[in-house]
Amino acid sequence: MQTFSRMLSITALAALLAFGSTSIAKAAPKTDFKVAWSIYVGWMPWGYAADHGIVKKWADKYGIKIEVTQFNDYVESMNQYTAGAFDAVTLTNMDGLSIPAAGGVDTTAVIVGDFSNGNDAVILKDKSSLADVKSQNVNLVEYSVSHYLLARALESIKLAERDVKVVNTSDADMVAAYKTVDVTAVVTWNPLVSTILEEPTAKKVFDSSQVPGEIIDLMVANTGVLKDNPNFGKALAGIWYETAALLMANSDEGKAAREAMGSASGTDLKGFESQLAATKLFDKPAAAVEFTASPSLPKTMDLVRNFLFEKGLLGNGAASADVIGIEMPNGKVLGDSGNVKLRFTETYMKAAADGSL
Repeated sequence: MQTFSRMLSITALAALLAFGSTSIAKAAPKTDFKVAWSIYVGWMPWGYAADHGIVKKWADKYGIKIEVTQFNDYVESMNQYTAGAFDAVTLTNMDGLSIPAAGGVDTTAVIVGDFSNGNDAVILKDKSSLADVKSQNVNLVEYSVSHYLLARALESIKLAERDVKVVNTSDADMVAAYKTVDVTAVVTWNPLVSTILEEPTAKKVFDSSQVPGEIIDLMVANTGVLKDNPNFGKALAGIWYETAALLMANSDEGKAAREAMGSASGTDLKGFESQLAATKLFDKPAAAVEFTASPSLPKTMDLVRNFLFEKGLLGNGAASADVIGIEMPNGKVLGDSGNVKLRFTETYMKAAADGSL
């Protein structure tokens, strides 16, 4: 089974930081674009769209070519994008800040596709209260969204990371680790959550639905490429909303699409629909625009940037969480306005909402 590795590679990040701002070559108008994606319930539409002619349809409309490549290694997809091998990539809001943005690559969120609404969870063995996590070893992928979720869970009961011991564990090893006697607490994501919860000892005590809108899944693109090639952004929006509408359709065609996406992600229809139920998917562009323009997004990104700064993941020698600027759709900037490297825009989602793609 393939799993989605929402994690940060410290070694990779250090290497990328060596690029600094020099990794941003001057973009120029072009006709061929490369998009990278990896396995996760909210990103399966990209693979489906590539396989079923939807990518070609929208690329043809704008007279361009779009090559969509699936990566089994999520971190590698981001590294390749940051190094300039791809024009766009799927990633989370946290990883967008900590990898390409921290690596000096000016990046824009073209599509706010979904947020985790229960797909990420804290699970205890034979304990049913989050408070029971105190003093336990907690197995998770260090510096991942799981680490962030643990921090938010502890904060909700007035505990801190010092009250537990984090044990770095690969997502590939998480299910097997849980089955060992020594492991009593894990934080992970679907489909691993569903698998672990099949164990009679497993009790979910906190999940991402309790911090809604904080773990956000995006399609981002190089800002320079997007600026010089707006039709690329329009095509991405067209691809996403056509495929997402199909994904959510209560029809035979929709069911067939969900079956295909489930199979491609290593599960069946039931398993995929279970993950989909724990995902707030923005299949309608107006809803995505509303979420992206809401006051909650700057608050979320403030939480995220402070978490990353505390973990030393915003670059060597970063004096504060302000080191990287994050631009909101209204033009306001969190952090250094002279070093904006992550941007949220309504432009392409709004074009879809207005019917002007």
